[in-house]
Amino acid sequence: MTAPTIEARGESWPLREAFVISRGAKTAADVVVATVTDGEHRGRGEAVPYARYGETVEGVLADIRAIAGRVSARADLTNHLKPGAALNALDCAFWDLECKRSNARASELAGLLPPEAKTTAFTLSLDAPATMAEKAAHASNLSLLKLKLGGLGDDDRMRAVRAARPDARLLVDANEAWTSENLAHLLSVAAECSIELIEQPLPAGRDDALRHLDRSVPICADESVHTAADVPRLAALYDAVNVKLDKAGGLTGAIALLREARRHGLKIMVGSMVATSLAVAPAMLLAPEADWIDLDGPLLLAHDREHGLHVENGIIYPPQPELWG
Repeated sequence: MTAPTIEARGESWPLREAFVISRGAKTAADVVVATVTDGEHRGRGEAVPYARYGETVEGVLADIRAIAGRVSARADLTNHLKPGAALNALDCAFWDLECKRSNARASELAGLLPPEAKTTAFTLSLDAPATMAEKAAHASNLSLLKLKLGGLGDDDRMRAVRAARPDARLLVDANEAWTSENLAHLLSVAAECSIELIEQPLPAGRDDALRHLDRSVPICADESVHTAADVPRLAALYDAVNVKLDKAGGLTGAIALLREARRHGLKIMVGSMVATSLAVAPAMLLAPEADWIDLDGPLLLAHDREHGLHVENGIIYPPQPELWG
């Protein structure tokens, strides 16, 4: 089989406002778009190089260009690339190419349920308690909010947002900022505030402290989980895992991670990095099997790409084939 033509480029998409988490802030979504063509059909995939895992746009572009001409099918990709942004961009591009060639939707080809409209979390960046509460109040049309936390002052942040939005469902994401010393207190406040889920409270690699921890709020692995191979160790520590295509290495790896997590009795969040609708579209295929989805990246942009996902009052709708899949 003749190898399809592989190309890749970097793009930068301005955000509506700075996106702030415990590790820093960004004002643009810097992404890599891979394109795979066979002369008649074209498939696209988007990924986000993530500094937390040592990735850069330039490095991911180099990894993709290094295997151009050496890969003829999606199944070949893992022979050349490890899970990460480069594999994600190409894996999703090959899925899209397969859809265009066969005139079938990606869910059919993957043996998944058809994607469905579902409530996505909307993220509130880390800020002062009063500012986060004000933003939560202004988002009165959104029923599911996710609070970015940072350690010191997180008890006040949770209480302030809960007071501002007594009606909302709340998730929190500590992005590894809590410690074994403040964990019990912050878990207690989370329960007091009826938080549904806490993402990655402790740093990856230091999460053994969760093993025998009594918790009234479920805890979700994010930075600690990348692929299906991580699940057996984490199943005794966490109640849920955050499945992200950039970590798992594309839709193929994300499906394997989701299935392994379910096999171990874990709940599922489907998330994504801050990116355009092209990156979020493949993750929508996992939405029917997810307990929570956090796919609000397009809402954080100043503007999205053409044929972007439709999101209305926090409900995100499946992609059209003009976008992906």
